[in-house]
Order: sequence, then C-alpha cells, then structure tokens
Amino acid sequence: MLDLLVRNARILTCDEQRPTARTLGVLHGRVVGLDEDVEHLAAARVLDAGGATVVPGFHDAHCHTAWFGLTLSQLDLSGARDPDEVHAAVAAHAAELPAGAWVVGAGLRPGDMDGRHPHRDALDKAAGGRPVWLKHASGHACIVNSPVLRAAGALEPGFADPPGGVVARDADGRPNGLLEETAQRLVQDQVLPYSVATVSAAVDRATGHYLTEGITSFTEAGIGGGWIGHTPVELAAYQHARDTGRLHARAQLMVAADVLHPLTAHPQDGIALGLDLGIRTGLGDETLSVGPVKIFLDGSLFGRTAAVTEPFCGCPHENTGYFQGDPDAMADTVVAAHRAGWTVAAHAIGDRAVDLALSAYARAQREAPRAGVRHRVEHAGVVRPDQLAAFASLGVVPVPQHNFIPAFGESMAAGLGARRADWAYRLRSFLDLGLTVPGSSDRPVAPGAPLAAMQAMVERLTETGAPFGPHESVPATAALRAWTVGSAHATGSADRKGRLAPGLLADLAVLDADPTTCAPDRIGAITVLATLVGGHPAHDPHGLVTPGR
Repeated sequence: MLDLLVRNARILTCDEQRPTARTLGVLHGRVVGLDEDVEHLAAARVLDAGGATVVPGFHDAHCHTAWFGLTLSQLDLSGARDPDEVHAAVAAHAAELPAGAWVVGAGLRPGDMDGRHPHRDALDKAAGGRPVWLKHASGHACIVNSPVLRAAGALEPGFADPPGGVVARDADGRPNGLLEETAQRLVQDQVLPYSVATVSAAVDRATGHYLTEGITSFTEAGIGGGWIGHTPVELAAYQHARDTGRLHARAQLMVAADVLHPLTAHPQDGIALGLDLGIRTGLGDETLSVGPVKIFLDGSLFGRTAAVTEPFCGCPHENTGYFQGDPDAMADTVVAAHRAGWTVAAHAIGDRAVDLALSAYARAQREAPRAGVRHRVEHAGVVRPDQLAAFASLGVVPVPQHNFIPAFGESMAAGLGARRADWAYRLRSFLDLGLTVPGSSDRPVAPGAPLAAMQAMVERLTETGAPFGPHESVPATAALRAWTVGSAHATGSADRKGRLAPGLLADLAVLDADPTTCAPDRIGAITVLATLVGGHPAHDPHGLVTPGR
C-alpha cells in the first residue's frame, strides 16, 4: 500500500524524461511511480487535486531564514516613506516598552525615502532614552541612536571606522546614527548572541510561512558569525528547531567565513583552516545539513557600498564602493576553504567584487584541483560581458535575485546608469552559457514568494513598470526550473530533489493555476493550495489530503 496517492492532477515533474503526469505515488517519503505504475494501487491517504497543478516543492537557494523570522516579531518599518514616519513609529513602539528596553525595528528602506535617514538626535527624543536599532532591509546598514553609539565608544574623539565599515557623520562631523557594513558589529556586540530558544522560535515562524508559498527547502545564507550571524551556536538552534518540530522545511546552512579558524591537521590533508573536527560542506541529512562557507567580499547596490569598477551615478563623490576586508586576505580565505573541502559562496554584488571572486576560484583550482565542486557567487549583481566566459569556464554558479527588480529596480538603475543596468541580475546570459542558475530571494531583503520571483524572471519590470534588462528575460518554464531543478543542482542535491521522479523526495506544491501557461502578469498571483514535504501535508488549509482506501 502507498502512503499517498496524488490523482486528478496536472503534474509538471521538471524531469526531462517524463515532463508531465496525472497521478503520483509516494512511499516512505519518496516518489515511487507515476500514472500507470501507481494509479491502480491502494493508498493510506489520497490527494485529489481536482485538476490543479502539482510541481516540485520550491527551493530558495539564498535566504536569511532566522533573520526573516526575527523580523516577524520586530517593529515593521517597511512602509515608512520619510524619516518623520520612522520617528513616529519608534515613539509609538517605545511607549509600549519598559524603561531601558531596546527599540528594534526592521525593513527600513531609505530608497523609499529618497535616500534620507532618520537622525540619531530625533531617535533619542522618540525613544525616550531607550537604545534604538533600526535595520535596513538590505542587511548592509542600520540606524542607531546615541545610547548605542556611546556604549560602542563611537562618540569618543578620534574614533576610527572599523575595517570594512563606516560610521556615517553629519555636516557637523558628528556620528548621525548610520552604520554601514562591518560597523554594524558595534551594535551587534551589545545585543548578540541571541539564545538558542529565540533563534529556534524565529526559524519556526519563518519556515511555517515558507510552507504557505510552496517552499520545501531553503539555504540559510550565513550562520554563526560576522554581521550576519545571530549566535556562535546557530547550528545548535537549528538542531533544536528540528528536535522540537519547529523546522518545517529542509535546511542547508551556510557557515560564515568569520568562524573558520586555523586547524592542525596532517600536512597531506591540506586542512589548515576550517571548523573543529574537520566539519565541512555536506555534513548532515535530507532535513538539516551544512552547506557552503559564506564570505562577504563587498556590500550592496542599495547602500552604494558594492565594489564596482566605475563610480555609482548620482553620488556626490567618486564612489566605487569598497571591499569588506583586504582583497588578498579574502582570496587566501577562499583558497584555504577550497583546500579544506568546502564549497565556497562568495557574496559579490559589484563587478569589481565579482572579479575578485572569480580570480580566487581560478587560483583555488590551479593550486588544489577539485572535480565536481560548485563554488558560487552570491547575488552576482553586476556582471560585465567579459566576465560571463569566466563563470562558464570555471563552472561557477551565479546566484542572482530577480525579485529585486520589481522591489527596487528603479533605485538600482539610477545608481548604475543605463549601460550597467543591462548587466544587472542577469539570467538568460547565464543559461545560454549552460550554467546552473537557482531560484533565490535574499529574504527579508526583498519579498521572497517564489511565484512572484518567477514572474519577475519572465517580465523583468521595475516597481514602476519600466523594463529592466529585458534581454535577460526567460520563459516561465525556465523560471520554474530555476526554483526547482536549478536550486537542487546549485546546492548539490540534484540526486534527491528538484524533480518529481521515482526515487526522489516527495516534496511538492499544489497550485491553482499552471505558471507555465498562464499570463505572465498572473504568475505571482497563483495560490498555493497545499505544500507537502516528504509526502506529508505540511500545509493543507483546504483539506485536500484525505484518508485513502
């Protein structure tokens, strides 16, 4: 007897050997057959799709799950359109808090406020003396007030910016509250680490939400250290979430490069840098595993801190962004991680940072050749035409976020100019070279629903409806494959998921329309009727799964 029989469905398997089916059988969490192989078999449970579309579960190959989960319990500033609105929201929120409690907000988008930021003096008044920490949606900057700056020593005469970061100042030379890139550690050192229970609860909230969008797998883009981590024992928090039933989707965790340290192994092993016991990419199982090591090379387009070869447009000075560390030292870290058996995921948004990532990967393969490794360039925000061939020759996986285009494409275009905007967040150019491109969101930096992201891949329209690199558009079928097959390949799990084929995991989403045939402007509005993980109805608000016969 089968555990589950899916019938009366339009199944898009994403498997080239058998692209469509109407019936699917599940046993022990895996697909065991399609159509005539299973339709005559009894099953403990039945999902009668009633003609709905069934696709492989979506895999977000780059998101920040714990961070997203935390934002769901913090002051939401995503709708603020000027600094005064932020000040008012902070005042209202602070009035509900006990004296001395932190005011923590998330989702701040200065691009929606014409680049203006709340000032620390106004935040001091609004918060009534409480410390304030307001995080940009990009994750690459935050706003704090005087108590936070004072505790960090940033108000002392002669205070110097930390390497790879900036403590911004107003016209009078006073810190105004804006902290960029690594300078964010000045506030994080006062708040972190979060407890295992806090991070586990955040994972619970986030992955529960993922199910409503058809997401059955995700790659957490940085844990354990740097400005992206929440606690040095973040893996323990994920294990706790799993043990207590709070991890609702399959998780692959990137480890922040900051936590790698020298190891004393046998010289023949080539492991000079890593984690204790030689832990590296691949440890774990189908539910929770260790993924690549994540290294930040540069900043963001939104904050104009990405390392680009030509200055950003509209900046008062010749601003080409900056690296988050010494370029040679960061390249050495990439090579050492490669030698130790890690897959490396290098955050590189500007084309100058992309140059650094590609050259480091080329050097790593020259010095220590490894077959089959899929190093990644996270975001690959600006990729010049001459850089495309290097991606292909090295077999590097680009991980761009196309949901950025309808979220803040206008700001990106303004900062890059028309010529470079055509190089931004590419897709077709990569696919035409035979490269794997996964689906990913960078949530909570931008809205993360996969179907809306697929629409962006097809339409490539900014928030005002203007075309953004239209030559990089792809058909809806390619967009669906990116969020299923592409993500599975990029994360080293193509032998287990990404397609609905015998022997693969029975992770699937039931949709009320076919994203490959409906009008492109309707893809994002498709409703996820149910989400199954390993054949179990993890999200089934309509009661589609019923007892079988």
